[in-house]
This record gives sequence, structure tokens and C-alpha cells, in this order.
Amino acid sequence: MNKHVHFIDDDPAAGDLFRRFARDKEYDILIFKNPIEALKDIRENGSHLVITDLSMPGMSGLELLESIRQTDIEVPVIMITGFSTEDNAIKALRLGATDFIKKPYDADELLEQVDKVLKKSEDRKTEKLNRPGIKDKQDQFGMIGHSNALSKIYEIIDKISDIRCNVIIEGESGTGKELVAHALHNHSVFADQPFIVIDCGSLTDTLLESELFGHEKGAFTGATHIKQGLLEVASGGTIFLDEICNISDTMQMKLMRAVQAQTITRVGGITPISIDVRFVVATNRNIEEMIAAGQFRHDLYHRLNVVKIIMPPLREREADLELLINHFINEFKERYQRDIKHFDHASMEKLKSYSWPGNIRELRNLVERHIALADGPVLSIDQVLIGSDMGEGIDADSPTLEALEKRYIIKTLDKCNGNKEQTASLLGINKSTLWRKLQSWQKNTENND
Repeated sequence: MNKHVHFIDDDPAAGDLFRRFARDKEYDILIFKNPIEALKDIRENGSHLVITDLSMPGMSGLELLESIRQTDIEVPVIMITGFSTEDNAIKALRLGATDFIKKPYDADELLEQVDKVLKKSEDRKTEKLNRPGIKDKQDQFGMIGHSNALSKIYEIIDKISDIRCNVIIEGESGTGKELVAHALHNHSVFADQPFIVIDCGSLTDTLLESELFGHEKGAFTGATHIKQGLLEVASGGTIFLDEICNISDTMQMKLMRAVQAQTITRVGGITPISIDVRFVVATNRNIEEMIAAGQFRHDLYHRLNVVKIIMPPLREREADLELLINHFINEFKERYQRDIKHFDHASMEKLKSYSWPGNIRELRNLVERHIALADGPVLSIDQVLIGSDMGEGIDADSPTLEALEKRYIIKTLDKCNGNKEQTASLLGINKSTLWRKLQSWQKNTENND
């Protein structure tokens, strides 16, 4: 079957020239002057390769590229750009362009590039067919599980391994968003470059700005020397911004400039510094709702949201639960030098029926507590409650795991003298998760009064 090549340029002479030079190739050349019409055809009929000019009326090449990547993250895209727009060429690569060619270009040169890109795309498809099955992906990506939900994430990581595009990872607290960020970087063509992690939720604006952009000597009291920002340190690789939705509007604006222009200016400095960074960001909040409420900048969101990965909560990964439990048992029995085999059947049934609001982080913490307090090789949920002096032990009516969890949380909160932050830390859950649980129990109590 002939390859479908879409050529988009508002100058009809450019398309005619390319078609004449490609007449001996087994390509179906589809020429469009209107990028909106081209996008419609690409979405309806697919494409093996897209060649697009950067500057066009109605929709720029960058906007077209963003729209293509929303529905197809594999089709190769070659961007044609002028000599004076190298910054835009870099942006194009950030948004997922496969390659770019500068104007004025030689038609033979473009055709040679087309052949190379199409061959690479075909080789990549063949390589994927010969790769190990999904069950082996957990070792490849450092993640545990092969449920349908996780398999889709493995596929996305595979697809963008040679595309330097920005990624948003959404998901509840404790679902493993940082693991995905690591997998995205480690499986990319620039895996040997830096991978930097910043927790945006734990830093004030002033500290975050200094960490990201660095500062000049004398920029503020205590700035006794020049400090490189982490965006400089991460140049060539990936920066992972966790809890991106926690940053202020002012920081969002400054970050937007860095994402868009791939340049930064140190605090107290005036000289722009070029960077080459892929942005991977994560959040446990609904960004679309925040944009609608005016709490998050839509322009920053669209620059970051080239590819979106949604991490499923543990309650939707039933097929992975036993794998995760066994993984954590092996991890902690080695750490604590305990001869532990497994949970008893009744405990496993309770674990499977539980909703896991703290997700994998909560499961890992639970397994660690049980192994630390274990009396024998077989773990029991009942045994850890009694062994940790939880008070009443097990009721005669066999309470649900949720009821046992409530008892344990309230007891821990009491031991921490009501300090929610300390309680959440000891429990291994997010502070906001603890707050929601306490609010829910309070409402239920009020409704029953």
C-alpha cells in the first residue's frame, strides 16, 4: 500500500514542486493549502507522514502540530521553517515534531528527509511487533502490573520514546505518577541526560523561583554566590514538576515563558540563558476545572498538554493488586530480614474489597506495617491491629476494612495529639486525603444524630 503523505503549505507552488520531485516514489501526495481542511482529512483518513509549513493563515504549523498530537502521537511530522525562526523550530520539536527543514530548501533534500523519516517510522513499527508482550513491560518501565489500564500507559510511553514532547500526568495521590515520569525519561532517546524532580507543593514562590531559575550573586540577602537553576541543570533532559497546580499565577506566568521560549533569566539577572528541557508535570487535581475557575493559565496548560497520561486509581487495577502486594512483601521481608510468605485468605479478600483511597502509597505502607509487626510467616490484618495495641481489637461482628481503617486513623490521630500533617505522614497518605476522610466521617456522624 502506498504511503499517504500530507503536504500543507498556503503557497500552491511549494506543493506542486514537491509532487513533481516525488513522482517516482510510491507515495500518495495529498496537498492542502488550508491547514484546517488538512487536519480534518488526517483525523478521518490517517496519514503516514505530515509535512507542514510553519507560518500559514488561519492556523499556524505549531497549532496544527498540537492538534495532530491530541489524536495521533505516532505520525511523523516534518516542520518547514524559515532561517529566522529557529526558536520556532525548537518549539516544534518540543511539541512533538519529528524533524524540521529550513527555508529555502532543496526539493531533493526534502525528499531525502522524507525517505529517511518514513523508513525510521516503518522500522519502529517492525521493532514494536518483535518486542516482548505487555506482561514483560513492567520490568522494562520499572512499574508493577499488566492490567488493561496500565497497559495503555505502557503503549503511550513506547510511542513517545523518541519524541521530545511535554507531558501532563494526572491521577489521585499515591497512584505512581513519579514512576511514570521516570519511565518516560528512562525510556527516551535522551535517557543519559539529567532527570530533575521538584515538588511544587512544598516550596514558596520565592524558593521555587530560585530553585527553577537560579540567582545571581547579590540578588537578595544571603545570595553570596551565583546559583544555577534546576532548569539549567536539567538542560538536555527532563524536569519533573510534581503538583504543578499548587503554583501561583505569577509563577505560572514565569514558567510559561520558560516552556514556550526555552530560555530563563536568573533572579537578579538580565541575561537570558538558553535551555533545552522536556517538561513532565503531574497533578492530583482537575486542571480543566481550575482553568474554568480562573485558577490555572490555559496558555501554560496547552503548552504542557502535548500528551496526557491519566494514572488509574488502585481500585480500578484489581488485576494488579496481588502482584503489588507480593512485590511489597518481597521488598520489606528483605529489608527487615523476616521470613514472610503471604497474607492469609481472609485478609486477602478484605484487601481486594477495599477502595484504597491512598492508592499504591497506602498499600505499600500497609504491607510494611504488617511485616514490621508480624508474629509469623503468614500475615493477618487482625494480628497487626492487636499487635499494635489498637485498643478494641477485632469486633465480634467482623467489621469491614473501612471500619478498621477508621479506627486505626483515629487512634493514630490521637497519638499525634491531633496533628494532621504528622498523622498523614505516619499513615503514608496525603494530608488532603486524611482531611477528606475526617470530614466525611464527621458528616456521617452529624446525619445520624
